[in-house]
Amino acid sequence: MEPIMTKAAAAEQVVTARIRTGRTWQELAEKVGAPLVWTTAALLGRHPMRAAQAAAVCDLLGLGDDVAEALQVQPYRTRDEAALTDPTIYRFTEALTVYGPAIKELIHEEFGDGIMSAINFTVDVSRRPDPDGDRVVVTFDGKFLDYRW
Repeated sequence: MEPIMTKAAAAEQVVTARIRTGRTWQELAEKVGAPLVWTTAALLGRHPMRAAQAAAVCDLLGLGDDVAEALQVQPYRTRDEAALTDPTIYRFTEALTVYGPAIKELIHEEFGDGIMSAINFTVDVSRRPDPDGDRVVVTFDGKFLDYRW
């Protein structure tokens, strides 16, 4: 029996096919009927897709059943040290290093002792025009989870 393709290999094929077919991440998200950022993360191997979602994307991109199968596998959600050196990703790390303690204090002040869920969670990326150059707006929207002792 042949092993299931890795999520990294499937992601590489998705990215290649997306570029070569001229598709956008938005088009792929619309095809699977899921939020843009979630769909992009799933196609990059960070979430499992349902069979129908994986099949729809692979059909649109002309990819095989082996890719669809890999897209459905539950991923390991581990830290990728190499990705952290990418300038865009590093800026998020830098921003959380600087503002993380303040955000934590403000969450505690507003909600009490607890955390923001990254499971019951959505994230959105948008553009806001600005005379000094367009702004990137990233919105994290997570359920508050109180600590229960």
